[in-house]
Amino acid sequence: MKIISKTIKLLSVFIIVLGLTSCSDDDDNNGAGVQTTTVVDVALANNLTSLAAALEATDLVTTLQGPGPFTVFAPTNEAFSALLTATGLDLANLSTAEEALVRNILLNHVIIGSNLSSTNLVNIGSGYTNTAATGPNAANLSLYFTTNSGVELNGQSTVTDADNTATNGTVHIVDAVILPPTIATFATTNSALSSLVAALQLADTGTPTVPWIETVSDASAGPFTVFAPTNGAFADLLLELDPSGNTALGDLAPAIVDAVLLMHVVGANVQSSGLPNGTVGTLGGNVTANNTAFTITDPNGRVSNIVTTLVDIQGVNGVVHVIDKVILPQQ
Repeated sequence: MKIISKTIKLLSVFIIVLGLTSCSDDDDNNGAGVQTTTVVDVALANNLTSLAAALEATDLVTTLQGPGPFTVFAPTNEAFSALLTATGLDLANLSTAEEALVRNILLNHVIIGSNLSSTNLVNIGSGYTNTAATGPNAANLSLYFTTNSGVELNGQSTVTDADNTATNGTVHIVDAVILPPTIATFATTNSALSSLVAALQLADTGTPTVPWIETVSDASAGPFTVFAPTNGAFADLLLELDPSGNTALGDLAPAIVDAVLLMHVVGANVQSSGLPNGTVGTLGGNVTANNTAFTITDPNGRVSNIVTTLVDIQGVNGVVHVIDKVILPQQ
């Protein structure tokens, strides 16, 4: 019966799409017919039947037949099969919670309001954009892309067939489903934050107050706000601690690193627009925020600048703002 149900759902997608496509032949001012090919049509033309079935199961077909523009990263049938096998989800028999989950996963592949070609992405090189998926406080989730070796998304998925053009956007076929990101997703995929990852791992070798890697990787944790120091910020800290330059991050005691990391985490999802002016309580103690200058001052009077081009990096378990100086607890 499940096979029959799936077949019926898939056929219904084809019927809906074909019906709406035929209805999109509108007369222009001269009476000539105009053929509309939406991103859904493009997906079907590329035999992305699993994506079509998922869109139908979550009532997103009509959304992606709208005016857009949309940039859609469309997983292959094999990619969807791997997801369904790993999660045990059945598109023909989704609970309300499962439907919401699958819908958010699908929306994590859609950029609304932008028609980005592979050339656009390569010219940018790397960076963050927002998807139509949402996280805490209904904030749109972020997507990190790099183009050093093809177009890679959140370190999980690679574009295998780019620039499939529709009248309402562009479809890029990808080899894996892009799961909603966590704080760990962004820390591990951006090489400029590799020292932060090393610090989290070092703190975990002791008896941390927070199991760091487990927590930032847990989609159900938090939400948190993380002020994430760059690699340069950690290098500056090591020179601040030892001007001779003979101290490496791995030389620090895990308990000290744990205490430092706590100063960078707030137990709420605070986007840059909601940054207060004044005292902010982190898990390690109070700091002072200036929401005009975009600075964080630690208890020692040391000032960290929030990098304004790298704020509001939103995951499902919290938001990341990049800073240029490590925050220290009271010395």
